[in-house]
Amino acid sequence: MRAKRRFIIPAMIFFIVYYFALPVAVGYAPKFMEKRVSGAVNLAYLFALSQFFMAWIIAAIYMRAAAKFDNISRDVIENRNK
Repeated sequence: MRAKRRFIIPAMIFFIVYYFALPVAVGYAPKFMEKRVSGAVNLAYLFALSQFFMAWIIAAIYMRAAAKFDNISRDVIENRNK
């Protein structure tokens, strides 16, 4: 459980900070977020889109970590039954 907590809590904090960075940036730095990147696409749109990718990346990283957590759990169960 400790290994799982060491992964989940920092990942959750990172994602929450990343998620709320968009409304904070739009509220406190609107001129910066309005900068156009290409055509009608500005930094705010790119940041919002990046949140989808970040969620997928965190999910993929968690899937890798979950395999390790499963192995640890399996070892605990096997050693408990001995």
